[in-house]
Amino acid sequence: MRKLSERYIAGPELADACRVIRRQNAAGKLATVDVLGEDVGSQGEAAAFVTAYLETLEAIEREGLDANISVKPTAFGLKLGYDLCRRNLEVVIQGAAKRGSFVRVEMEDSSCTDDTLRLYRELREAGHENVGVVLQAYLRRTLDDVRALADLGPDVRLVKGIYVEPPEIAFQDADEIRGSFTAALEALFESGAYVGIATHDDALIEAAIRLVDGRLLAPGDYEFQMLLGVRERVGNELVQAGHRLRIYIPYGRRWYEYSLRRLQENPKIAGYIAADTVSRLLRL
Repeated sequence: MRKLSERYIAGPELADACRVIRRQNAAGKLATVDVLGEDVGSQGEAAAFVTAYLETLEAIEREGLDANISVKPTAFGLKLGYDLCRRNLEVVIQGAAKRGSFVRVEMEDSSCTDDTLRLYRELREAGHENVGVVLQAYLRRTLDDVRALADLGPDVRLVKGIYVEPPEIAFQDADEIRGSFTAALEALFESGAYVGIATHDDALIEAAIRLVDGRLLAPGDYEFQMLLGVRERVGNELVQAGHRLRIYIPYGRRWYEYSLRRLQENPKIAGYIAADTVSRLLRL
């Protein structure tokens, strides 16, 4: 698992994240930074995440990096109290605004969906323009959520979704999930949303490019997003073709849970790591 984490995680420290962001920027890629951890058990732990993100924003500005941040509501205390989470989020969003930066509020499992969307709406209605949210295409509710957010002109990262959810609320078939992703993407574009098209799926990348081309969207009207260490060749091809690409860069010491989710999302990853390891050994 530690070998797995090396592929997806910048390292344990903020300096590691800055080093990786700099490398991605040099390759023509943007970045979003995640401080690893979620579902805190105390207000003190939540406050520590607020501090970590403020330090991250400061480092990004100080070093002139092209990056923003992604935050998990449960790391800011959502399970301890909605109001606590909102206060913590506002501190970070305001800190980002002072630096001309942006905060992506991530989507966790379905127990958090309603509260996360409520947070996003309330933050936007309170005048915070530098904040976006995430929608998960495998949830059966997602098209309704797209329509409900349309009046905000939202900034949305669209993903397939990786949490294990029951069939009553989430599509289970891969083709159904792809169909939902494409329908949600089309509906988001129709509503005028800015979309981070977050996928490594060739079929979805091709479908997204067709939609972008069909709508004559400029590169600044949308972006693709990919995980650090996943399908780098495809990412390079997107950049070479003139698309904006943002790389999701996590750092921190809580790497184990994150690595498990990545493996759950795509078991082929284990094969990538094994092949990479064998290749390195053969070069010794």
